[in-house]
Amino acid sequence: MKITIIAGARPNFIKIAPIIMAIEKQQSEGSNISFRLVHTGQHYDKNLSDTFFEELNIPHPNANLEVKSGSQAEQTGAIMVAFEKELLQNPCELVLVVGDVNSTMACAIVTKKMNIKVAHVEAGIRSGDMTMPEEINRIVTDSITDYFFTTSTSASEHLLKNGVQSSNVHFVGNVMIDTLYQNLNRISAPSFWNEFQLETGNYIILTLHRPSNVDEEKSLIDLLEGIDKMVGDKKIIFPIHPRTKAILGETNLNLKNILFVEPQGYLNFMYLIKNSFAVITDSGGISEETTVLGIPCFTMRTTTERPETIEIGTNNLVGISIENLTLEFTKFLENGLSKRGIPELWDGKASERIIDILLSK
Repeated sequence: MKITIIAGARPNFIKIAPIIMAIEKQQSEGSNISFRLVHTGQHYDKNLSDTFFEELNIPHPNANLEVKSGSQAEQTGAIMVAFEKELLQNPCELVLVVGDVNSTMACAIVTKKMNIKVAHVEAGIRSGDMTMPEEINRIVTDSITDYFFTTSTSASEHLLKNGVQSSNVHFVGNVMIDTLYQNLNRISAPSFWNEFQLETGNYIILTLHRPSNVDEEKSLIDLLEGIDKMVGDKKIIFPIHPRTKAILGETNLNLKNILFVEPQGYLNFMYLIKNSFAVITDSGGISEETTVLGIPCFTMRTTTERPETIEIGTNNLVGISIENLTLEFTKFLENGLSKRGIPELWDGKASERIIDILLSK
């Protein structure tokens, strides 16, 4: 079996690492399986891509399409044009896509039009929010996928309700958690740990990148100032996304607790998450990792495609207003965590299940 694996953005790299490891394990046991790794170049900043390949022992990509940035349409179109050439030159039996970024959808469309089978890892998740570009990417990708690998029973149910044959839907668990478990003994403190006098439980992690939170300068500043006042004497470590940094520009912010740092590599960032007091974020993926690590997470969105992190885990969906975040954070300070648990099959073996199933097809 010849598989082409697609990686385009930071979350993709975390998800493909254990899949590649599972393939290499099967190869060592004599299975007739090979892979070609294609990096679309959707994330091309070294801190957002190259570092992840190095830290997670992902082999150097066989091809880098180098599409870089642009509007949704420009980036999607560039990926499709470049990937079509790649696939014509390097045929395969299956293309494996992960997650919900532009690369996921664009490569799935090209693959299907060339009559090659598509496997989607993290299929079936839905937020119900059609203003999110990722939601459109999920729906389009799942409409043409052949093999669906889901992280939860609710994701599987979404697919079945849409008419997908049950024999093609496989609840396997969460590959991001595979990566977390495989690297927990390798995580390490970032270079600024001592400089900022960080200690376990004395700081909060903040990440913001979604347009609803960062696109308008004044509302972003108001949000940061509100969070800064809300946390008392806790430090806030804010690995600032390049896009968010550009929006703030040279603005002189009056912040007491927020410390701006560069985007972190995986091993440093997971160390920061694991040892934090709490996390404030608008990311979906981080709420999965905090759930497994038992860290309180406050997600600044009105919807989530990962309801299991709320139902079972430590995630709290708090909307996008500083008032509601403050209310929920204050409740947490008064009452502590209301629940803590790890969803079914988030056991570090999802990637092995995926490759076993593909080899049985």
